[in-house]
Amino acid sequence: MKKSLALICSLALCLGLFAGCSSSNAGGSASPSASVPASPSQEASQAPAALSGVVNTDGSTSMEKVVKVLSESFMQDNGGVTINYNGSGSGTGIQSVIDGTCDLGLSSRELKDEEAANGAVAHVVALDGVAIVVNPANTVADLTVEQIAKIYTGEIADWSELGGAAGPIAVIGREAGSGTRGAFEEIVGVADACKYTNEYSSTGDVIGNVASNPNAIGYASLSALNDTVKAVNVEGVECTEATVQDGTYAIQRPFLIVTKDGAQLSDAAQAFLDYAMSGDVAELIVKAGAVPPAK
Repeated sequence: MKKSLALICSLALCLGLFAGCSSSNAGGSASPSASVPASPSQEASQAPAALSGVVNTDGSTSMEKVVKVLSESFMQDNGGVTINYNGSGSGTGIQSVIDGTCDLGLSSRELKDEEAANGAVAHVVALDGVAIVVNPANTVADLTVEQIAKIYTGEIADWSELGGAAGPIAVIGREAGSGTRGAFEEIVGVADACKYTNEYSSTGDVIGNVASNPNAIGYASLSALNDTVKAVNVEGVECTEATVQDGTYAIQRPFLIVTKDGAQLSDAAQAFLDYAMSGDVAELIVKAGAVPPAK
């Protein structure tokens, strides 16, 4: 009897211990591997790699301020990246990206059909008004697109025909291949028909020569305007950021970053393109004197 009682007690004790273990496991405790924190080396391998490398941009001189302000901001946040700018003109920049000699092309005009056919792809970063500028002493304050066209084709040759003081009009413009010239001539309808008194290789030269000649007329990017010249109204509308964005100013163009269809960009170049196309850069574009595209 004593042996039976001892056996029963031993059995009960074993069952109690087994039940305790079962209830402990029933709580679903995490496996040992899940509770071990990741080592510093594991965390580093999971973090995104910092951007690095060189991004070469080439093209429009009119886009210099826009590209540089975007580049400076981007490089400030990405210290391992260097973005270079070369102002060679829109046509050269587009061809360079087609040929693969630069990462990103810059154009201040729409792509031509043959450029698009060769793989050029346009990304609109900003908008720009092409201002019609005269010397501050000139009393003419407003011109129609038709009058501007006739000035540049030689049909109107004296300021007296436009209500100004008598004097031969000095017709100033950019060199062949310039994005500003291409946009201006296409919009005004005078492509390959202009009779220039002088042609210059930069917007700064156009501004400077109009500023020094009371009879001169020229065209320049809105972002390049300063108080040495006077921008005339076109069809009664002043060239401003607001009138460019709402489309009421007639002579305007896009600022494009150009890539090549099918070409793989480096991580740094792709990141810069994405940044330039984002809504985060609107204030920087305004700071550079251009107009953010309407979203």
